[in-house]
Amino acid sequence: MPDTSKPQPHQPLDLVWGAANIGKVINRTPRQAWEALHKGELPARQVNRKWVASRRKLVEFFEEVAQ
Repeated sequence: MPDTSKPQPHQPLDLVWGAANIGKVINRTPRQAWEALHKGELPARQVNRKWVASRRKLVEFFEEVAQ
């Protein structure tokens, strides 16, 4: 178990903002990405009505699906 009493080094977030950009990451059209996001099929959420996803979580999601 990691020691949480010591400060951890800051790691920048690799976020992808917007359905169109998420679509580029997963090789889908903006409309296809929006529909998958709207249906809750992708690991993402809305912040101020704009979709956002972690690039790492998207990659991990599709690597897991492919197995």
